Amino acid sequence: MGKKMKASVGKVEPRVYELREAVEAVKQAAYAKFDESVDLALRLGIDPKRSDQMVRGTTSLPHGTGKKVRVLVFAKGEKEQEARQAGADFVGADDLMEEIKGGWLDFDCAIATPDLMASVGKLGKQLGPRGLMPNPKTGTVTFEVGKAVAEIRKGRVEFKVEKAGIVQVPVGKVSFDAAKLFDNASAIIESVVKAKPVSCKGRYLKSVTISSTMGPGVKLDAAALMKQWS
Repeated sequence: MGKKMKASVGKVEPRVYELREAVEAVKQAAYAKFDESVDLALRLGIDPKRSDQMVRGTTSLPHGTGKKVRVLVFAKGEKEQEARQAGADFVGADDLMEEIKGGWLDFDCAIATPDLMASVGKLGKQLGPRGLMPNPKTGTVTFEVGKAVAEIRKGRVEFKVEKAGIVQVPVGKVSFDAAKLFDNASAIIESVVKAKPVSCKGRYLKSVTISSTMGPGVKLDAAALMKQWS
């Protein structure tokens, strides 16, 4: 561990923090020369192998992620024009599908109109592993492509539980003031808590940690957060 990392770790006390003081601690402990991302990691008491305990959804961050999101839209005709007017970075249908089959994946989010999903679904091998497959549960399979593009541009993020039962979501950047990070983190935690599966028994929110890209993790009071938003 280098000197900077040691100094950073030394700024975080080995205890659970309240959310407001946690975001302050993350900002104080950040030491990289670039504008680090701030992320939340929530460990859930669910069985990811059970389909009825899949935790997945979207939430809009009040202050965005601080990152430019490259949006691709699979659409034709009027919906193609609507997507372009809304500011989508890449819009098309068969042409984009061919590029993706060839290995091109230089985008962060994909939206598709329902009528094209039969064709888009064939890109599972390319889009699936990267979490880029459009899904009606996350609002990325819709005829309201303009609205979807606008929401993503404003800071809508998707969350999905991983195989280890962990949800990781971006909160913003270290350069954000603490109040903005608090608002964004609150929105994410509230959405994940509300997405608790009915079949989940026992403790749902096992642990919550917030950290910057290079900085140490700051542990939050998971029980208090669960009580607050239940």
